[in-house]
Amino acid sequence: MYPIQTRARAPSVRAPAVHPLGPQLLSGCYTEAARADDTSFRLHGLRDALAVDGRPNLDALNAIIAEIRMIGARLRYLADQSQVHMWNSNIIDYLNVILPCLQKTLCDIDEFYNDKSKSKDDRWRNMYYVMSNELPGTTLVARFILYNQYLSLLQFLLNRSPFFDYNAMASLRLRIFQLREARQISPPRITSTELVRQESVMDFWGQETRPHWAEAIFSQPLPSRRVFKTKYKSVVCGTLFELGRLPPFQPTIRTLATRSFSNDRVSVIILLDPIAQAPYFLVRTIKKRSPWVSLRGVHELCINRAKDSRLDLTRWSNSERRAKPWAELSFSTWEDMVLFYCTFVCLKARSLLRINVKSSEFVLEREKLLFQAKIVDDRFYHCLNVYEDQVTKGVRLHACVWDGKLQHCPVWTAFIPVDISESWVLRKSRHCVWLRDIQIYTFCDEYRDHHQRKNKLGAFQIRFLQTNGARKFRGLFRPDPEPTVISVEVSSSDEDEGEDDDAAAGPSGG
Repeated sequence: MYPIQTRARAPSVRAPAVHPLGPQLLSGCYTEAARADDTSFRLHGLRDALAVDGRPNLDALNAIIAEIRMIGARLRYLADQSQVHMWNSNIIDYLNVILPCLQKTLCDIDEFYNDKSKSKDDRWRNMYYVMSNELPGTTLVARFILYNQYLSLLQFLLNRSPFFDYNAMASLRLRIFQLREARQISPPRITSTELVRQESVMDFWGQETRPHWAEAIFSQPLPSRRVFKTKYKSVVCGTLFELGRLPPFQPTIRTLATRSFSNDRVSVIILLDPIAQAPYFLVRTIKKRSPWVSLRGVHELCINRAKDSRLDLTRWSNSERRAKPWAELSFSTWEDMVLFYCTFVCLKARSLLRINVKSSEFVLEREKLLFQAKIVDDRFYHCLNVYEDQVTKGVRLHACVWDGKLQHCPVWTAFIPVDISESWVLRKSRHCVWLRDIQIYTFCDEYRDHHQRKNKLGAFQIRFLQTNGARKFRGLFRPDPEPTVISVEVSSSDEDEGEDDDAAAGPSGG
């Protein structure tokens, strides 16, 4: 039975005014992203037709198709993020510089493509040479590279990344103005001689922002990818709002991660309100080529694995006194699903607005528990579990809080690659096991996995409270007898590592 939950709001603070062109331009981002997808699809068909006809040297066309696809993805990303930072007029004004120029470029390509009076080869030749001569020194390929570089710098600006290059942005902006003038596109309605002051860019590095574990959890490369055979359509079921209809977010709101589903038709933005220390999920979907959004606090939602490759997010309806679907998210790989699931339950468990978290939410369905033991991990007591997914047969290690208010809350997980070497697990002493070639995904800011790698090999060390736990853990992965001699030389300090008294460990946590 779901608990009755009410929406808690952050402290009331006067929100800054929304840029007058904000909703219009953000909607334009989705429109041009869809146009870019359509154009790249047509050009892909043109390329295939020219290849069948034996047309040599299609490198330029291949490059244009790749750049246009990248533009579509970046426009959707910028629009998704910008609706959170609608107060940032710099982003809106920068978008107002590029969108009309990009729109005309894509429309001109479609016009050349649809000229049925010419052969496909002539259409391609005419398109390329005419559009490459519109601005001296800028071929059609170079134009799309220019657009992508500009959008990439906008991403850095929006995320306050240290990779943002003020001089490069000013140069690219000037080049787009020249292209607009050459193509007789009127100047933007709102412009500034210097949209971002150089000294404000330096403030990006001067502002001390404590990193959050969720900002890095999805950016780490995966050691392997176990792909689901069955795919489902991702849908958003909750109450939807038109773009720009949500109340403005506070300038202090923080974007932790963004995940896309179903070829970017659905996206989930994970936000953190640092004042209330409360995470939120903002979902965006495309219906009839128009963007619609919905916002919910993580504490208002419940999660479960409804199907092999699908996670369902549900909310409690006070009026109907039952749980109602909010979003259904289909994943391509088991690893992505696990990371998203663990991120959700960890954010919910640690939210200051949470009411309670059901113990069943900490368990990902369709996973079989192979092993469980108590360990000392970064001087905390944790529970180490080994799970096997019943759908993909993937195996992972999962450490969670042993007891207390955060009991069962994930601390870290690690996926066992399919092609890992047989010597990846080594029992170094009665209580300690070393794991080689293992990547740890951490769901806690206080946890430091490098504290577990203080040995010459940089192997990850697990210390079991019971010797029987270390023996069974190694036997789970290497049932064959241990070799008499271990080929790795270990110093005496490494050999004794982890053999401290149990009292050295602190309380459960992570």
